[in-house]
Order: sequence, then structure tokens, then C-alpha cells
Amino acid sequence: MCDYPEQGLAAEHLQRCYELAPPRTQQYLEAELAHVLDLIKPNDVVIELGCGYGRILPALARKARLVIGIDTCRSSIDLGHKLLADVPNCRLFEMNALALRFPDRFFDKVICIQNGLSAFHVDQKALVLEAVRVTRKGGTALFSTYAGEFWQHRLEWLRLRSEAGLVGPIDWDKTHDGTIVRADGLTATTLTSAEFRTLTQCLAADVHITEVDESSLFCEITP
Repeated sequence: MCDYPEQGLAAEHLQRCYELAPPRTQQYLEAELAHVLDLIKPNDVVIELGCGYGRILPALARKARLVIGIDTCRSSIDLGHKLLADVPNCRLFEMNALALRFPDRFFDKVICIQNGLSAFHVDQKALVLEAVRVTRKGGTALFSTYAGEFWQHRLEWLRLRSEAGLVGPIDWDKTHDGTIVRADGLTATTLTSAEFRTLTQCLAADVHITEVDESSLFCEITP
């Protein structure tokens, strides 16, 4: 998932975003995935919200019993079906993360990483509540955002994608302090630890916030 949910930024274009990631960004992506994998157990049923074409699903499927990926982009889901045809314990669905078609407490792990809370451009509290709804008691819903120390690396990656025409024109004068502003006014933000706490304070759940690799800030919710 890149910083903006653009209609054209899907399938092969989304793949190209990750191919352009410089070494420090690759490290961030690997560290974020490694942190998620450390929490998955062999019998877990896992869902990734905003899975795109399924970039991390094979890695999840090697650890979990069943992995489901959902995304609102049809072309990404179609590409994912082709790329993951040989992964028997993985399923992909076109679905809105705010209206998951699964019963309460269905998943052991619910994953929404790479700044999905901002990148989806939906009601963040509603997204968290829906994720927790489908998380089993004792399971975990994981959300991540960018850590403050990663800002310059995030900008470098954004600049490469912008120059390649994979994201819309950026208003570089207004882009600062963790907020990216596109020329048409669309923004991508990040969350702080305090904002994660405020967002989750209404939940009857344990909330743990941790920083990984000086690049990701994770909020882990255990109902």
C-alpha cells in the first residue's frame, strides 16, 4: 500500500512502487513484516486489510493456517489471484475494510500495516472498531504507521514514485512534519503514540504501542 488510494495506482503500478523502494525503505518493509510474522502462530486465521496484490500474503501463509487478504481495488485482487495461485491456504476478496463480511471474533490476527489508517482515507475509529469486532478474544489487531525518524526516507521514496508518475503531483511546500500533501489537496498523515491512545481509549482491550526499526510505530490491540 502506497501513500494514496488512487484509481490508477493498482496492480502492476503498485508493484512498481515497491520495486522503486530504496535500500532503507526496503529495510523498513522487511522489518515491519518480520514484526508481524513474529506474532503469528501456526494455527492462526489471519486477515490483511488493504492487501493490494498480496505482497506479504505468501509470507503470512507460510506461518498461519489460513490467510485472507481484502482490498477495494479489483485489478489488484485480480493480479493477486494470479500471483498467489500456488498458495493453497490464501484467499483474496474485493471488500471494504469498514464492512467486513465475516462474523464477530473470526480472526486470530487482523493486520493493517504500512500506514493503512491514514492511507485508506476512511473514519479511523470506525476502521479500528470493525477490525476489533472480527478479532478473537486473546487475538490481536495490528495497525502500523510511520515512525517520526523515518520521515526523510519516506520523502525519498515518495519523490521516486512521483518522478515515475505513480502518484499525483506533490505540493512540496506544504509537505512537512509527517504530512504529505498532494497538489489536489489530498493528504497522507501519520499517527503518534498519543493519537493511537486516543483512538483506542474506548476499547475494552489491552493496547500496546511499540516502535520497530526506527521506521514503524505499531499499535497492537488485544480484546
